[in-house]
Amino acid sequence: MADRVILHSDMNSFYASVEQAEDPSLRGKPVVVAGKEELRHGIVLTKSIEAKRYGIQTAEALWQARAKCPDLIVLPPRYRLYRHYSEMARAIYYQYSDQVEPFGLDESWIDLTGTLALHGGDAMVVAREISERIKAELGCTVSIGISWNKIFAKFGSDYKKPDAITPITRENYRDIVWNSPVRELLYVGPATERKLRAYGIFTIGQLAHASDAWLRRRLGKMGFVLRMFARGEDTTSVKPYDPSSRDVDRIVKSYGNGLTAPHAIIRASDAKALIWLLAESVAQRMREDGMRARTISIGVRNDTDLSGYGCQMKLPHPTAATRHVAQAAWEMLVAREPLDEAHPIRALHVRASDLVEPAPFEQLDLFSPVEPDWERLDCCIDELRRRFGNTSVVRGVELLDDSLAGVDIKGENTVHPVGYFHR
Repeated sequence: MADRVILHSDMNSFYASVEQAEDPSLRGKPVVVAGKEELRHGIVLTKSIEAKRYGIQTAEALWQARAKCPDLIVLPPRYRLYRHYSEMARAIYYQYSDQVEPFGLDESWIDLTGTLALHGGDAMVVAREISERIKAELGCTVSIGISWNKIFAKFGSDYKKPDAITPITRENYRDIVWNSPVRELLYVGPATERKLRAYGIFTIGQLAHASDAWLRRRLGKMGFVLRMFARGEDTTSVKPYDPSSRDVDRIVKSYGNGLTAPHAIIRASDAKALIWLLAESVAQRMREDGMRARTISIGVRNDTDLSGYGCQMKLPHPTAATRHVAQAAWEMLVAREPLDEAHPIRALHVRASDLVEPAPFEQLDLFSPVEPDWERLDCCIDELRRRFGNTSVVRGVELLDDSLAGVDIKGENTVHPVGYFHR
């Protein structure tokens, strides 16, 4: 049986490259896209290739980045624009295969196994064509990996940057992949790398040769998955892409949103404003997907030593109503936080999980007071926001903290990659 032919395309310095494509005067200059410093979100989200040459790192503070490069150009994120470029890139990929699986906004796997013959039969030629089209039509560059499995294809796109094409074949993977640091393998994060290095595993090749007994004892089930990745034995398919849904079908297990507050939260009114703002975003996304949650959880990070904790509450009935999500989150917060100057809060997070689809009908309780149909009211508000923007209708409670006025927490939320194990 012939090997599969899988590409992984990764758009280089994505946010910064899009900004340079939109404004050609930024080309060749050190540019970073970063959060708002006045809201205490002043960290680098993406740096341009030019900024990278100054040693600027993703997630470092803006003051550190400016110290390295005094002429640094700092731009706020424009997520809707980035989504638009992401969709345009996927539209190009889709012309070569209907199996296009996004991995975040800037990365996609493309399975050419069944369509390669229609495009000349040479994967390198197809990869070059895609690279040139992205450059000509979008003004951005991509790095592309080619292999017989998704893991090595992604390794190839990461191997050389920017604007490079790297084939990882059965003939060269032992020289290229196995001799690379183990941290270069997908899902080997800092904690796993430290654990592996502590036991003398420094390269992907060493992990590929680890014994069953050692993996079971040291890493458990995940160890066998990582060894499979290291050996190139992953057979996970590239899921078909549906352009109409603008993403892959995936099992969503929860909806969450968090925010670092513009100032230390020391008053109940400020905490309530942020809780409702977060609950609004979470519930709105549930309603868009036709889901309801049975469990609400919160995360709290204090402003003194940045320590944090989380807790959750089971709801009596599944809901997608903002009011119910916010009330549950608020009850958990006030039960654990005094909300005073001695206990300042830095960040809050609200999450809805234990998801179910709405039932076709709902049995009413004869002995409980009838509540307004809050979810139906929310859907009417959602329609207004779809037409006029998320800040066109704002709840009064969200105005208790002036520093949050005008914050579109849903529209400005960072889009994170879809997990590899979302199946």
